[in-house]
Amino acid sequence: MQEVGNELSITQRISLRRPAMPRAMAKIAEVILAHPTAPVELTITELADRAGTSPATVTRFCRAIGFDGYTQFRVGVAAESGRGDAGTTWRTDIADDISQDDPADRVLLTLLGLHTRSMETTTSLLDLDDVQLVARAIAESRHVDIYGVGGSGVIAEEFRGRLYRIGVNAHSWSDVHDGLTSAVLQDGSSVAVGISNTGSTEETIEMLSHARAAGALTVAITARADSWLASIADVAFITSSASPTDRPDDLSIKHAQLLVIDLLYVLVAQRTLGKAATRLAASAMAVSSHRRATPSPLERGPRREKESAR
Repeated sequence: MQEVGNELSITQRISLRRPAMPRAMAKIAEVILAHPTAPVELTITELADRAGTSPATVTRFCRAIGFDGYTQFRVGVAAESGRGDAGTTWRTDIADDISQDDPADRVLLTLLGLHTRSMETTTSLLDLDDVQLVARAIAESRHVDIYGVGGSGVIAEEFRGRLYRIGVNAHSWSDVHDGLTSAVLQDGSSVAVGISNTGSTEETIEMLSHARAAGALTVAITARADSWLASIADVAFITSSASPTDRPDDLSIKHAQLLVIDLLYVLVAQRTLGKAATRLAASAMAVSSHRRATPSPLERGPRREKESAR
């Protein structure tokens, strides 16, 4: 929560607290002091990249100067700079290629094109020899660690769930302390996967680095071939966000990542077909009693009539 009664401007508060900040947070302070309106113009990911740090560090920085998070911080900066108009917020956070007044059909077609290009670009960037190498390593592994923070953590958990269902000893980690504890226990029979669209998330880089030092085959899934995450991985799968602004809420980023993990999942299942089929059947039976059968026409209630669009 923003500090009550604090009459200092945001830049003054940053200047006062900068000397006591950790180096990663101080780099964010340097960027903002040099360009005070940067938070209004940049997403949290873009600001993190500009400062050479991670979105999580940006969030900690915001809290250190009295804001709940990046959104509240941006609102404060916008208010002080007189740039808090809805148009700027829309272009930065929602969409630069979709107008606030576009009809639903145009929005749909624009999003379809965006997501399709993301999937097609990711497909063209994948090296299938590398994909098959990783799939084979996962199928033969003793243990698979998957690291991801924030939105990438959701993808990591999805990958873990799929692999676990077909008999792979997989675990996903978003908390860096838990992830590091697991990473240092890996060895040459393990596979470690780090997922980060920007490839600059400090926690994911740190976890994957420790897994590599322990001897695991390391894999990066990222949109940045020149990122830290890609540079420390034995194999890097480069995805495309298909968005020049890398909006945090751009779901085409997630779809590109999902394409990669789905491909790996299917190839691993091919290599463990007997065990995979048995496990999938067992898990389906285990939850079958919690699924309702499709209702008959007599059991279905009457549909509501659609109201005309206003």
